[in-house]
Amino acid sequence: MRPLRQVIGEYRKEGQALGHFNISDSNQLEALARAAKETNLPVIVGLSEGEREFFPLTHARALIDLYIKEGISLYLNADHTYSLPKVASAIASGIDSIVVDGAQLPFTENVVLLKESVARARGQTKDILVEGELGYIGSSSSVMDKIPQGAAVTEEMMTRPEELKALVEETGIDLVAPAVGNIHGIITSGQPKLSINRIRVLAEAVNIPLVLHGGSGSSDEEFSAAVQAGITIIHINTDLRILYRDDLQHSITKHPDVVAPYKILGPVEDSMQSYIAQKMRLFVGKQ
Repeated sequence: MRPLRQVIGEYRKEGQALGHFNISDSNQLEALARAAKETNLPVIVGLSEGEREFFPLTHARALIDLYIKEGISLYLNADHTYSLPKVASAIASGIDSIVVDGAQLPFTENVVLLKESVARARGQTKDILVEGELGYIGSSSSVMDKIPQGAAVTEEMMTRPEELKALVEETGIDLVAPAVGNIHGIITSGQPKLSINRIRVLAEAVNIPLVLHGGSGSSDEEFSAAVQAGITIIHINTDLRILYRDDLQHSITKHPDVVAPYKILGPVEDSMQSYIAQKMRLFVGKQ
């Protein structure tokens, strides 16, 4: 299987985006693997600190390796990692990439955290990509009634090109996730809109791939425009969580006498596979 760095480079060159979807259990991972097989496209599997407390990275790594032996291109990412001990633990678990989230830290502290994380990743025999963040976009992949306080969803608060350039140059990170009007979670009072112009400006300011976090709630049209403007990886989590919960409730209600988990969970996996495959095709312009 091709190294993740190579895949991302190819996607960036072609003006396409790689899908990154978070999971919490093996059922979601199975749906992801099936979507990757259906589309014949690679996909990144993400687990945040909270998710991997429930479903450890080592478990995900073992299962992903089995899927890889079947010819399915899956990559493992330690999403939203906040401290050096957690960085070290994730690296030891066999990840392909890691998101080191210092978005809420002062700029200088974010730089220190990222520089040390890059040094630890470079000390491995395996090529582990390190992604930094600049600009706070909230931290909860859930449904909320209002935008979190301090989230950078206005043009004045979004990531500025000069700061992004400085972060990349001072840390040596491989990927970077800016604040461009995106937000983690679903906002019931109205989802913010992506600033396509800001994405374009930031993509011109740095020579590494841009990552869009908080993709849930954005329209297909916004995704396509963001990719054309310079986004190379798109993260989605909350939409999948909602889909899992709602379809599971529907499956249980529809079959109240069924007690076999695989009969209840089968339709849920089918729905997730369909959703993921549609987004993967969209991100590479194959709708």
